[in-house]
Parts: sequence; structure tokens; C-alpha cells
Amino acid sequence: MVINKYLAELLGTLILVGLGSMGILAVGGATGAAEIMAIGFGFGLALLAGIWAVAHVSGAHFNPAVTLAMLLDGRISLSDAIGYWIAQFAGATVGSLIVLAAAGERSAVAATATGYTDFGTGLTVEILLTAVFVWVIMAVTRTGHNHAPAAIALVLVGIHIVGIPFSGASVNPARSFGPAVVGDPFNDQLWLYLYAPLIGAVVAYALYKLFPADE
Repeated sequence: MVINKYLAELLGTLILVGLGSMGILAVGGATGAAEIMAIGFGFGLALLAGIWAVAHVSGAHFNPAVTLAMLLDGRISLSDAIGYWIAQFAGATVGSLIVLAAAGERSAVAATATGYTDFGTGLTVEILLTAVFVWVIMAVTRTGHNHAPAAIALVLVGIHIVGIPFSGASVNPARSFGPAVVGDPFNDQLWLYLYAPLIGAVVAYALYKLFPADE
């Protein structure tokens, strides 16, 4: 059933955002190298859990930027892409609501939101990291089905380790949307995280077409 794909995307994004956010709270935020590494593995392993749970149903995008790249590459229809986007933003919001219920304070959820200290740096880093992340996903899902889940999760770990100090390492509009809307609805930095990863997805598609991967 078509609805199962959308539900799978909702639940997978919920797992990614919910567990990843709880990882941020568990280590008290990204205050040092050890905490940044722990957060990176938290998000990477949460993504891996979601992939293993529902990839056979929806392909496990859990990210509007990934869905955009797959739409550009013809791997998903426009109607399904719209359904995926709605499910992803809904899943991220529900995941943050669960974090709110567990933490009991909106300020705790706000602490899991992504943010930048310099707009230019944040924009550049989000586009770059998203391009790398989505490019890897597009290639490895064509050439390495057996190791694709681990490869994708490890790349996300690395992206968090190198990106958190500069942009918060979102690379996912839904991941930034949920915590911002639930924890800090007046967050004026959210817009960057809604469009920068989409630009990165377009760059990733262009790179993938330049270096196409055969099945």
C-alpha cells in the first residue's frame, strides 16, 4: 500500500530525530570533542536503526534533501516525493514532541536544534556537507546494496563530527524543523536549514550525474 511508504518515512524520521536529539541531551550538548563524537554516533546509529527497520518499505530517505535528489534522478515520482516530504516533517515534529514529553521542558528541545554563529559559514558548510552526504547515498544505493546502510550511517557520523562546530551539522531540513518548531518556534535561523540542504541535494545530483554509478 502507498500509505505504508509514507508511514515508514514518518516513523524513520521520528527515530532519527527523536533518538538523535535524546543523544544530544544525554551528553549535555556539544561542548567538547568527546560530546561531539557521541552526538555523531547517536545520529548515525539512529539513522542505521531506521534504515534497517523500514528501508524495504520506503527506501529510508528520512530527509527532504535525499528525496529531492531521488526525484531529480527519476527514482521517485513527484506525488510520492510530496508524500515523503509531508511524512518527514511530521515525523521530525512528533519525534521532538516525544523528546519534549521525556525532558519536560521546551528549553531542552530547543537545545537540540541546529544553529550557526556565522551565516556565511553555516550556509557554506550545510551545502557542502549535504552534497557529500546525498552524493554518497545516491551512489551507494546503486552499487553497494549490502553495505549501503553502514556506509550511509558512517558518513552521517563523520558529517556530525566535522560539521557540528560550524553549522550544527543538520544536512536535513526535517531534522532542523522538528526541534525548532517544538522547542523554539521563533527561531530565526531555521530558514537556512530549510533551503541550504536542498541546494546541497541539487549539487549532489549534479555530481552523481558527472560520475554515474552502475548497478
